[in-house]
Amino acid sequence: ENVNSKHLFFKFDKENDGKLVYVGGDNEAQIRACYAGSVDPYESDEFWFTTSGYTQPSTLFLADVSKVGGKTNEGEIEKELDEENEEYILEKLKSLPPQYDAEGLTVTQCTAISKDGTEIPYFLVSKNDTVLDGNTPTLLYGYGGFEISLGPKYIATSGISWLERGGAYVEANIRGGGEFGPSWHQAALKENRNKSYEDFIAVAEHLISTNICKPSTLAARGGSNGGLLMGNMYTMRPDLFGAIHCAVPLLDMKRYHKLLAGASWMAEYGDPDTSDWEDFLYKYSPYHNINPTVEKYPPMLVTTSTRDDRVHPAHARKMVKKLWDMGDGKDWPVYYYENIEGGHGGAADSKQSAFMTSLAYDFMWNTLCKGKST
Repeated sequence: ENVNSKHLFFKFDKENDGKLVYVGGDNEAQIRACYAGSVDPYESDEFWFTTSGYTQPSTLFLADVSKVGGKTNEGEIEKELDEENEEYILEKLKSLPPQYDAEGLTVTQCTAISKDGTEIPYFLVSKNDTVLDGNTPTLLYGYGGFEISLGPKYIATSGISWLERGGAYVEANIRGGGEFGPSWHQAALKENRNKSYEDFIAVAEHLISTNICKPSTLAARGGSNGGLLMGNMYTMRPDLFGAIHCAVPLLDMKRYHKLLAGASWMAEYGDPDTSDWEDFLYKYSPYHNINPTVEKYPPMLVTTSTRDDRVHPAHARKMVKKLWDMGDGKDWPVYYYENIEGGHGGAADSKQSAFMTSLAYDFMWNTLCKGKST
């Protein structure tokens, strides 16, 4: 429900043609992820129940659906169920140890209004005592494609690398994802791809208008399709961000369908060999929209992998080379790192992954800290 989890219980009413009857659950949706799976659907009412959230690591419970509260004569649930008082919980079996210090952090869901008036939810993780002076280094993450949803989950890496330093972390539930079902995804396909980018811009502007951050203290990060999102933020709104990390990105939308798995994505983006190119594709091809008259682009780190077998590293290589050539003598700081191993994830093992992650977070943090007011 609105990108939150609402855990509800129903049972078959044998005396009423087997219709489903509501018997209990959460009165309100909660900012968490939850999963339920039966222990033995034929012999037992017990089930495995797992929860997690941005600041809470995964916890596994053993629960019993038969213990869900009954109804009053008016058919109302007798007692409210929440995480501290869920009557169906039998035993807390396992809770993963915290990977970062979440003391004093709060998670809130906010709403930005996109260009066409659509409400765009996003999650903000920040300190309870965050001073609204625009100086909080803020990391905005987005994807917006292929019906992939973002939402509450434990963010150990961002917790260690960003939140423990005092920054704020944001996830934007922009169109193109699956947060509200297939229609949310289909709303940003092909000629409507601009909706994803307008949504992300709206979230960034809302963060700035509420004084969480300002452009010089706002970083954006995304990879793969999210890398295309970052490329478009770079070319469309260079004034809005203080740093950008563009990972394993698509950037040349004129030739993307000729490189590796690109042809399989034409249902998402369109076919550059048809009128799609002139009608809409060129508008969100970052490689073709670098503006030579812009005197200042935000600092950007572009990362890729030589052995990426999904998005060809040529996208990143060409973009960086073009920026270096066109930006000679201008304020266009662009940094590039290509790992020679690893696939689309950009790293071949945990050590490489840790290095790539540290490289990205340190780049963004150090860059934003230069933009803070003294």
